[in-house]
Amino acid sequence: MTFFCDRFFPIVKNENKNYKYKAVVGIGGNKGDMRKRFRNLYMYLLKCPLISISETSSILKNPPFGYLEQDDFYNAIIVLRTSMSAKAFLKFLLHVEKIFKRERSFKNAPRTLDLDIIFFNNMQIRSKNLVIPHPKWFERESVVLPLLNLKRKI
Repeated sequence: MTFFCDRFFPIVKNENKNYKYKAVVGIGGNKGDMRKRFRNLYMYLLKCPLISISETSSILKNPPFGYLEQDDFYNAIIVLRTSMSAKAFLKFLLHVEKIFKRERSFKNAPRTLDLDIIFFNNMQIRSKNLVIPHPKWFERESVVLPLLNLKRKI
């Protein structure tokens, strides 16, 4: 496992308190130029009026788990502010994954971009399509290590 910095990872910005909720999102992928994709994701989110970027972690390069016959993953955390509800925010993130050509072929498959809501304003949600906090986040080094890398306390 290796941490490294990139143009927008890590970064700390002034929090925009005009948005109602704070969302902690895990980002990852292992298909194609992930560093470039993370930069493009950052720029896409920066231009989106529905959210405000507060902070990003450094990027962690780490081995895959589950399905092992694939390239290493790149993972980071991005902290966003939004006024969308948790369910609307999930829908937004799934749309962003589509924009970045995410395909869901099988569990733990290689992917261009994976966006997971880790925390959403300290809420606990258990529904068919959404579980917050993200299940087993605390068991995944790909989430815990970037979380520990953040400058602000979550």
